[in-house]
Amino acid sequence: MNAWLIGALALLAGAFPPAALLTVRGEPADRLIGLEIGSVVAVLFLLLLIQGLGQPSYLIVPLVTVLVSFAGTLVFTRLLAPVADES
Repeated sequence: MNAWLIGALALLAGAFPPAALLTVRGEPADRLIGLEIGSVVAVLFLLLLIQGLGQPSYLIVPLVTVLVSFAGTLVFTRLLAPVADES
């Protein structure tokens, strides 16, 4: 186990649970923030894992994850707009 894999494990154990907790609890705006934090943590975890395993051919996975999480944020924000208007 090298330093990249230890960093990936530390990032997954230290940053993902608070983001997941923020995503499942709280106001809709807080959930959106948790979603964004979780997607950033997931991409960084994947990048560290790829570097640790020495497989640069897998770099397409974090790239696609960034694009999908951006689209997911736009959809979530669009669905959040009617809730914000009612308040």
